[in-house]
Amino acid sequence: MGQKSHPFGLRLGVTEAHRSRWYAPKALYGELLVEDEKIRQYLDKRLNKTPPSAFVSDIHIERTREELKVIVKTARPGIVIGPKGSEIDRMTEELQYMTGRKVSISVVEIRDPDVTAQLVAQNVAEQLKKRMGFRRVVKMRAEGVMAAGAKGVKIQISGRLGGAEMSRSLDVRLGALPLSTLQANIDYGFAESFTTYGVIGVKVWVYKGEYSAVEDEENQSNAAGAKARARGRR
Repeated sequence: MGQKSHPFGLRLGVTEAHRSRWYAPKALYGELLVEDEKIRQYLDKRLNKTPPSAFVSDIHIERTREELKVIVKTARPGIVIGPKGSEIDRMTEELQYMTGRKVSISVVEIRDPDVTAQLVAQNVAEQLKKRMGFRRVVKMRAEGVMAAGAKGVKIQISGRLGGAEMSRSLDVRLGALPLSTLQANIDYGFAESFTTYGVIGVKVWVYKGEYSAVEDEENQSNAAGAKARARGRR
């Protein structure tokens, strides 16, 4: 068994907000859980894997009895919304058809995409797919994250690097990275690069400093458990 804990799961409910926020009776819980995953896969394929990429880092889902609310966090809100809102209207219609519920989509712009771990991971994966030198790609992206104001970063890639017969791992670390400190604001991202040799996995950890007592309003939501918060010191 592995001894590593997931950076997001470790902090969930302590300093990190839940990505799905709803309550359901036992008989309905499994169905809604599968529906959430289908929504995420549909939006990821539509916005991230179909050019032009909208650079979506996270999708939050909230449910009430009447409505299903989807919060999309993206670095390119214009692509998600489309000309005169046509793209977002089309996605809303398709999600309503898929789920059979009233759907509303709200878009939140990411102000600092260079220190958002998921977007950094997607960027590295895209460059590896274009056959760029893996050492150079990882080093340049790590330096770029630090230049954007992060306090620490680690980028790890695993797979048939450079088309080698045997898979191996390579990682670059810069700055501080207190992974076991719950008060530390560590952003984690994972992406896969589908190369001709096989799949290369990309993991990114970005240390942004400690959580402050100031409320984070980036989710634009008042739902319970919707906002990351600083831990009270004892």
